[in-house]
Amino acid sequence: MMPKENPLKKKLQEFKGILFDLDGTLVDSMWMWRQIDIEYLGRFGISLPEKLQEEIEGMSFSETAVYFKKRFSLPDSIETIKADWNAMTAYKYRHEVFFKEGVQDFLKVCKNQNMKLGVATSNSRELVEIAAQALSLYDYMDCIMTACEVEKGKPSPDIYLAVAAKLQIPPSECLVFEDILPGIEAGKAAGMKVCAVADAYSEDVRERKAAMADYFIDTYLELI
Repeated sequence: MMPKENPLKKKLQEFKGILFDLDGTLVDSMWMWRQIDIEYLGRFGISLPEKLQEEIEGMSFSETAVYFKKRFSLPDSIETIKADWNAMTAYKYRHEVFFKEGVQDFLKVCKNQNMKLGVATSNSRELVEIAAQALSLYDYMDCIMTACEVEKGKPSPDIYLAVAAKLQIPPSECLVFEDILPGIEAGKAAGMKVCAVADAYSEDVRERKAAMADYFIDTYLELI
């Protein structure tokens, strides 16, 4: 079955910059975070709180570490917490995380149209570099930044404004792809158009994502 034609397809050429979140937007990786939280908290004899993922959604890697240390009274330093998380996720990024359907073809289309491409992620720089190398992201991206490099993580617009500045493109000429509500909010707050991306992790808020964003896709094949 051919993918449905999306109204965004005819409007893509209106944008000079295309900005992407990473996890759940470009790559199918949201599945692993809950398991990592279970394993990590288990080291301290702590069970995973039911709504933990909702509470940390959109936070930068550093903000999440601070939150964990305070909420769970962890004895380790912030740097040790982040180092442990990096070690736990590095293997998965190298061997178990892949592009979402149609992503590579869509990135090629954008590059062929001379669009500037950037990644704005809440992840750590260490893990972004691992993912970038494993998936050859630098073959496509003109800029990759993390929310740890700006003052506030999503839903604040800081990270998207920073990437747009690096690309030297006005926010009004940028299109953001995001899979979670705080990310969509961040893109909108930055004065950019936003396309929400379907993801199993956030399927329960699918309608809210579609309502908040300017566009919505189930797969990037809709835009090729």
